[in-house]
Parts: sequence; C-alpha cells; structure tokens
Amino acid sequence: MTKHRPTILITNDDGITAPGIKVLIELMQELGDVVVVAPDSPQSAMGHAVTIAKPLRLDKVNIYEGVEMYQCSGTPVDCVKLAVNKVLHKKPDLLVSGINHGFNSSINVIYSGTMSAAMEGAIEGIPSVGFSLGDFRQDADFSATRPFVAEIARQILANELPVGTLLNVNFPAGKEIKGLKVCRQAIAKWEEEFDERIDPNGRKYFWLTGKFVLNDKGEDTDEYALNKGFASVVPIHFDFTSYNAIPILKNWNFNV
Repeated sequence: MTKHRPTILITNDDGITAPGIKVLIELMQELGDVVVVAPDSPQSAMGHAVTIAKPLRLDKVNIYEGVEMYQCSGTPVDCVKLAVNKVLHKKPDLLVSGINHGFNSSINVIYSGTMSAAMEGAIEGIPSVGFSLGDFRQDADFSATRPFVAEIARQILANELPVGTLLNVNFPAGKEIKGLKVCRQAIAKWEEEFDERIDPNGRKYFWLTGKFVLNDKGEDTDEYALNKGFASVVPIHFDFTSYNAIPILKNWNFNV
C-alpha cells in the first residue's frame, strides 16, 4: 500500500514572486504535493479583507518548473477561499503562509495578510501556519529559517492542532537562530502618526507613520524570544470571545 502524500497549499501576502514563497515551495515539496495560490501583487496589511465589489481573477502561471501555481487578483484570504473551492475542490492537509518580509509578532498579527490567510485556513478546518522573518529587505536571507520551517510543518502534519488553532511563527533576522520558543502574544500597540503632505496638484494627503510601543515586560512573550535571538511560536485562534468578561456583563443592570 502506498503511503498518502499530503497536499500542501502555499500562499502569502507579499505576492506570488516574493522570495519568501520560493523558500516555502522548496521546503514543502519535500513533504507533500504543493499547490500555490497567491496574490498577483503585494497585499501586506490587508488583514482579513475579502473582495466583494469587483471581479476576482485567477490565472495559472508557470514561475517554478513542476509546481502548480495560480495568481489571484484579490487578497490573501481570497486566495485561500478560491484555492479550496475552485482549485483543489477539497481541503488540503496543510496550509502554509509566508514567509513574510517583516515581523507579524504581537499586535501585528491583527493587521497581517500573511496571518489572515492562515486564519482563513483554520476557519476552514485546515491545519495552518504563518511564517514571518523580521527583515523587510527584498534580498532578505531566509537560510537560517529553513530547518525550523521544515520541522514545524512536519510536526503539524504528524500531530493534530487543537480545533480552531493555528500557529504564528516569527524568526529574527540574521544568520543564526538560537532555537524555538513556544510563547504567548506580547501586549503591544502602534502609536500612529499621520504625516501631512501636499501633492503636486496642491491637494492635502496623509502618510501613515508611527512607532511600535511594547509595554509587556514578560519573558514568556514572542517579542522577548525574538529579541533574544529565538524563533517564536504562538498558538492563536479565531474565537475572539472574552470568556472572563461574560459573567461580568451578566451582572450589569441593562435597563432594556
């Protein structure tokens, strides 16, 4: 009897030609049959957006020899939905998203297209993981991430993730990663500023800037692990319910 070879769906938010997705393709081909459905252009910080007001395009492309690949005009979440419904016609055994240029640790997970694609996979009941590297450069060096990405994917295929749970994995930039740390998400935020500018036609516009503010001093967080040179692995889920607040609200005196 032949052993089942898993089907692995690969996507991202940096676009189908991004260097990070090439790394995932090379690694996942060792583990299963790969299908790629990714945006045709960068879709960073799209969060869980879906396209509802214009047509979606899905075109087969031949970028890497021997790899079934499709580029989509929509968001990362659109890519996952189309992959399941129109390309695979089934749920894959694993969904991997990334490798993103830039961290998706802490509060960044909320805004991330990379992680929203993985989140959509989890919503569909697909074991899913998003990978990110703390390096925004186009020529970022992903070599140190390779053994960690491969091992995490193997572990997900070999073990069941809890229902509704996916993994958010971040890597520090550099030639060496000290190891893996299973962490919680650090409590942090962005303090936004809007730089006011004038375009060539004399019209005012704004450019988003700001700074990342980390007030969480815990040593069990993703930010702490990354700052110490470790890869962070945070299990997250899409159930936003604040369960400890339910009994509090039930004691409120709603006059309606």
